[in-house]
Amino acid sequence: MTNDLIAKAAIDRRLAEIITPVIEDLGFELVRIRLMSGKSTVLQIMADRPEGGIEVDDCAAISNAVSAVLDVEDPLIDAYTLEVSSPGIDRPLTRLKDFDMFEGYEAKLETSELIDGRRRFKGVLAGIEGNEVLINLEQDGEEVTIGLDFDWLSDAKLVLTDELIKEMLRQRKAAGQLDEDKFDEIETEGSAQEDM
Repeated sequence: MTNDLIAKAAIDRRLAEIITPVIEDLGFELVRIRLMSGKSTVLQIMADRPEGGIEVDDCAAISNAVSAVLDVEDPLIDAYTLEVSSPGIDRPLTRLKDFDMFEGYEAKLETSELIDGRRRFKGVLAGIEGNEVLINLEQDGEEVTIGLDFDWLSDAKLVLTDELIKEMLRQRKAAGQLDEDKFDEIETEGSAQEDM
């Protein structure tokens, strides 16, 4: 069963059923899928490694595998463009484990129904407890921790902060996905030009 945060509309859920096994066979996880219809139809797929860190080549491999399966299954009537991407730094949080993984980082959560007179919550994630997402909020000048049932959420994403960027860079460096020499070179060239 795919939850609404990964796949909102019925067609998204149908597509998720078809492509999830393909993505998982390649060693990735489906983060989000959206079929967007406007002037043209775009099928957006966000994927990631279970431990995080997906590269451009990985997206290309997923795109090729998903295209092949969709050509066979043919669930879409109209012509569409397939976009495969990483979740990005200020990523959507679509699975219960995401809220646990990003504990301590700022996030914006939205619920489908009003909870205590509001639908939007912005604060620091405080992990999970059972099926509840815990978030620390500022309320009347005090910090309070509230629990929101995961099933109540209609949207959730990390807020882009300096701490989050630093952590993502640290993770990429630890995973050997960041070549520091390239960055040092750029910095050296920049400072050399400033000296002139």
